[in-house]
Amino acid sequence: MQEAPHPHAREDIVTEQSQHTNIWKVAAASFIGTAVEWYDFFLYGTAAALIFNRLFFPSFDPLMGTLAAFATFAVGFVARPLGGIIFGHFGDKIGRKSMLSATLMIMGAATFGIGLLPTYASVGVWAPILLVLLRILQGFGLGGEWGGAVLMAVEHAPANRRGFYGSWPQMGAPAGLLVANAVFSIFSRLPEEQFVAWGWRVPFLFSAVLIGIGVFIRHSVAESPAFRAHQAASTKAPAASSKIPALEALRTYPKQILLAMGARFAENGFFYIVTTFVLTYGTGQLKLERSDMLTAVLVATSVHLVAIPSFGALSDVLGRRPVYLGGAVACAVLAFPFFWLIDTKTTGLIWLAITLGIIAHAAMYGPQASFFSELFGTRVRYSGASLGYQLASVFAGGLSPLVATFLLTESGGKAWPVSLYMVGLALITLVSVYLSAETFREHLTDPAAKAPEESASGTDKQREVA
Repeated sequence: MQEAPHPHAREDIVTEQSQHTNIWKVAAASFIGTAVEWYDFFLYGTAAALIFNRLFFPSFDPLMGTLAAFATFAVGFVARPLGGIIFGHFGDKIGRKSMLSATLMIMGAATFGIGLLPTYASVGVWAPILLVLLRILQGFGLGGEWGGAVLMAVEHAPANRRGFYGSWPQMGAPAGLLVANAVFSIFSRLPEEQFVAWGWRVPFLFSAVLIGIGVFIRHSVAESPAFRAHQAASTKAPAASSKIPALEALRTYPKQILLAMGARFAENGFFYIVTTFVLTYGTGQLKLERSDMLTAVLVATSVHLVAIPSFGALSDVLGRRPVYLGGAVACAVLAFPFFWLIDTKTTGLIWLAITLGIIAHAAMYGPQASFFSELFGTRVRYSGASLGYQLASVFAGGLSPLVATFLLTESGGKAWPVSLYMVGLALITLVSVYLSAETFREHLTDPAAKAPEESASGTDKQREVA
């Protein structure tokens, strides 16, 4: 006689299937929403490299105008830590989900506003001033976006797949860059007069459509299980909830925040040199066609979309540190060959250079979301991860196109100082990741009643990695 199934067996199967379906839904929502945010942010970088020097800084010579445009590009990064602190605070207090729609709306409003801006020829100095203000608003929105998006994915994910699912919001960066460069590339093919007069505005105005789609998709996703458990524990024991998460993160996890910052230097700085500064170098220094350089970035970015989840999944097997360290070493090795290949002015070799740079970046960016999330406890995870991520962006990604352009100017158009700068960024990351603890086997449990002082102790076992 066949044994009757356990009364809870079917319920367990249904629950497992439901969780599997849910994580795919969360991952997709994180990816799409983040892609929209990055589209807005990267669009500015592309425009700064190709057109903003003429529209907003026409009194400068071309190279100095580009330097000024990249300075406004960097301003957006300065605002990102503030966004990370404010949205991190409320994300740790009232939930991850509610912050994500707000960041999307802020970013969308700023990007749409840039598309409506009068130029220097119309309003004089007010044009760059308004541009800077809207760029600050962009940075503020993006600063709060990253922490919430990656935590939704990582905290929903199965323990042995956090690297893979955590890489999905990371895929939003190349997707946003891909769409931004594709749209910009289409309109850059307009006759020069039309492109300068109105063509450059359309990609910024198109943001309104993408924001609407992103908000709609994110609205349907449930709050993360880790935060719901923490919230329930906080209801029973109010002391389990942090009063000021950002300050507690700085007090309890200073080492982790500093190491996370260092881990970003090669990843963030290298990325903006390979995808943004290279446009200026190719079109300005080497006199290559604007459309050819944009196409090269598009090809590499398509590879990036595949490489990021691949390295995220690899970190679930090998660990976060080995994969991340491999990416940093690759960045250092490629620093000089990257420009040697670009300098050939050969289409295939330019594609190869940017693609290799993008793959090296993906080895760090893929496991980064899970790696940084696993460094902090649930009660301050949004704030802690955001601080480490966003503070580094000011000094790495925000300054790298500016520093690279300055080095190019001072060297009389030679790229080797930029290569040395890239090696320096890689060394900072190598040291930081080497000194970090491995986290991929840690559990995202939340001993919510545990005192912060206990979880702040220096050993890996005593650190609260919830």
